[in-house]
This record gives sequence, C-alpha cells and structure tokens, in this order.
Amino acid sequence: MKKDLIKHKKTALLILSLAWPTIMEQIMQTAVQYIDTAMVGSLGTEATAAVGSTTTVGWLVFSSISALSVGFLSRIAISCGARNFNDAKKTASQAVFVTLLTGIISTVLLLSLSGVIPKLMQVDTSILPQASRYFFILYLPMLPRCASTVFSTVLRGAGDTKTPMKVGIAVNLINVLLNLLLIYPSRNIDILGMQIFMPGADLGVDGAAIASATAFTVGGIMITVALFKHPQLKPTLADMRPDKSILAPCFRVAIPNMLQRFCTSLGYVVFASMINSVGDVATATHTIANTVESAFYIPGFGMQTAAATLIGNAYGARDEGQMKKVSAMFIPIELILMTLSGLALFFLAPTLMGLFSSNADVISLGTTVLRMVSVTEPFYGIAIILEGMLLGIGQTKTPFIYNLIGMWGVRIVGTFICTQLVGLGLIAAWGCMIAHNLLLCLMFYVNYKKGKWYTV
Repeated sequence: MKKDLIKHKKTALLILSLAWPTIMEQIMQTAVQYIDTAMVGSLGTEATAAVGSTTTVGWLVFSSISALSVGFLSRIAISCGARNFNDAKKTASQAVFVTLLTGIISTVLLLSLSGVIPKLMQVDTSILPQASRYFFILYLPMLPRCASTVFSTVLRGAGDTKTPMKVGIAVNLINVLLNLLLIYPSRNIDILGMQIFMPGADLGVDGAAIASATAFTVGGIMITVALFKHPQLKPTLADMRPDKSILAPCFRVAIPNMLQRFCTSLGYVVFASMINSVGDVATATHTIANTVESAFYIPGFGMQTAAATLIGNAYGARDEGQMKKVSAMFIPIELILMTLSGLALFFLAPTLMGLFSSNADVISLGTTVLRMVSVTEPFYGIAIILEGMLLGIGQTKTPFIYNLIGMWGVRIVGTFICTQLVGLGLIAAWGCMIAHNLLLCLMFYVNYKKGKWYTV
C-alpha cells in the first residue's frame, strides 16, 4: 500500500514537472495578449475590432501548422520511450525540412490574401484598410513563426518543456516593450511618483502589429538555435533530406489532426464572421471575451502536453499498465484545476472585461457570456486532456471526427440559426459554443471508458 502511494506521488510529480513549464509559458503568452488587447483597446472600439476581426484566421493557420507538429511529437515521444534516440534525432531533422517548406508556402499565401481576408470576415468598411495592414504586417514573419510552433512541439515530445517556456517569456517581454514604444506617441509616464519621458512612434494598430511581428521573429530564431543545440534531437543536414520512412507515419498521424484543426478553426472563422455581422459592439465584446477566457484554459492545455508526452512514452515502452495508471491520474488533477479556473472566471469576469474596455455595453455583455462559459470549464478540461492522450499515441482520427461533429453539427449550425435566421445576438452564439464543448466532453469520455485506445 505504501509503495503504491509512493509510486502515485512520483507519477503526480512527474506530471506536474512536465506541465508547469507549459502552463507558465501560456500564462506569459496570455498576459501579453491581455496587455496587447488593453493597449489597443485604449485606442477605441474600432481599433479593437480591426485587430480582433481576423484573429480566428490566425487560429486557422497556426492550428493547421501545429497539427503537422503533432505527428513529430507522437513519434519522438514514442521513440524516446523506447530509448531509440537515433530515430528521434532523424524525426527532428525531418521536422526542420517540413518547417522550411511550410513557412515559405504560408508566407506567400497569406501575404497575397491580406487585402481579401478582412472582407471575407465581413469587417466594417470603416476599419477595412486598418485591418488589412495589421494582418499583412503580423503574418510577414511566417517562417520564424512556423519554426516556433513546430520546434517547440518537437522539444516537448522529448520531455523538454522548459526551453519553449523560456523562449515564450522572452518573446512576450519583447512584444510588450515594443508595444510601449510603437503604439503610442512620445509622452511622460508616472512611475513611483516620478515623471519619466517615454519615446513613442504613435503608430497605433500598425505599431502593435510591428511589435508582435518582431517578437515572433526573435522567438523563431531562439527556438531554432535551441533545437540545433539539443543533445538528443540535434538535426543534421544529411537527415533533412525527405525521408519517406519517417514522414509517411508522421503524416498518417498529422493529417487527420490537421484536418481536425483546419475544420475546427475554419468553424471559428465562420463563427466569428457571423458575430461580426451583428455589429461593432458584438465584435469587440467577442474579441475581448475570447482573450479573457483564453487565460482560464491554460491549466487544461498545459496538462494536455504532459499527457501526450507521458502516454506516448509509455506506449513506446509497450507498457499498458503505465498507460492506464497515468491516464487515471490526469483526470482528477485536470478536474480540480479547471474547476478552480471556472470559479475564478465567474467572479472576475466584470473586472477583467473592464480592463479592456470602458464601454458599458461591452462590459455587461462580456460579463454575461463569460459567466455562462465558466460553468462548463471542468467539462471542457476533460475533453482537452483525453484528446491529449490520444494524440500522444498517434490516434488522431477519433479527435477529428468528434471535433467535426461538435463544431459544424452543433456550434455553426446553431449559431447560423440563432444569429442569421432568428436574429439573436452574442449570448445565443456563445450558448451554441457551450453546447459544442459539452458534447466534446461526452464523446471523449465515452471513448476513454471503453478502454480500447490504450491497447499496445
């Protein structure tokens, strides 16, 4: 009995040791996202709408790129679990090749569409030029942004969650500093009662885009250097030539996940587009509420990375008993964290909305939808963690089917009926989103209880 308790304690500590750097990284990213939104929000509702109107397009792009990296994460986690570090190194080299190819193609595609995408998102004509410029600048450094996404996942697959955290912190600090210098005009600021001159370029929304693009570029360089210095994964030029024996199984895992994330993110785009059509207040509220809510998903997604890595390691070691034990420990930890997160969101909703907008209608509407979604945080957390376990062993078809049903069968159809046919607003749209999240929880949990997923 005592030995079992010691083993459980060690496993719990291992889970937390892998999860906390990812959680910390996401906390920093969200903190900067909060600061970005607050800084742009101080310029007015139109500026917030210009920045937020194409946010879901970014989710579409980077969720698809992130899906590519899941194939590499799964293979590297399994290889490390089997102590096959030569295969892990070759897989990392193939990830570099795929990143170069993806970065170049996505740069050309997105920059050529920068004037079209805001129109497709039904952006108000008064902010269309501003939204187009913001989009072009933000997606100019696509190659380093692809490197950040893919190489961070590759490192996490080998159990290194601290390096992506450190790089993420550096990126966020650079972003905040440049925001201060580029968004506002030169002015005096009060620090501890002292008036200090702060130079500024007064570029507004364009300044926010330049700051983010610069920070992303630095981050891409830093994570690339870290990967090439990693003792177990250090890529070599010889191994970067396309290798079908590695790429084929990685893509078998990645393609269903890419389709899932593409379809889900495309759903977010359509969802946001329908909300944009309701008006500026709904768009601004949705943008801010999404930013606020993202902080409260952090425990879930931080634990998801740990789940994918540990379950993948156990699968690579052909240890079904370890897979069962680790998976059983993740769920209660996740439930506790996400319940606390949901409670915090419920009580802090009006205060957090007030940080980003002084518009009473935006604050009131945002508080309502955030309190609605806060009740469902623990259920969505279960879906997140169970999906991570499947990704860790390369089972991506099941999450693809579940997310496709939830997004398009519930959220999009429901929101279309509510906003476009019946004439309801943001509250009804977020109600459809909640129904989507609850359905995901149910489907993933039923699959988990069947137990077939952990058969080696």
